[in-house]
Amino acid sequence: MKRYDLRDLHKDFYKRMIELIDSDLSGGEVGIFLFEIGDFSSVQKSADIIKKHKHELLNSLKFNEVDWTIVIRKKAD
Repeated sequence: MKRYDLRDLHKDFYKRMIELIDSDLSGGEVGIFLFEIGDFSSVQKSADIIKKHKHELLNSLKFNEVDWTIVIRKKAD
C-alpha cells in the first residue's frame, strides 16, 4: 500500500494520479490518493477516471474541510 499527496496539483491531479497508478503500483496493490476537492466535481471525475482505467475504487471519503481521499486497487496485471 502506498500513499500519494496530490494536493499541490489542485484540480490538475488526474493525469498524475493515473501515471502513479501505472508506474508505481504493482497489479493488485492498493494506493491512497489525497487531493483538494474544490467544488466536489473532482470527486466524481476521479471515480470516473478510475473506472475508465479498470481499477477498483475501494473507498472515497472527505479527509478534512478541503481535502478528499480515495483508495484504489490497481487492476491485476
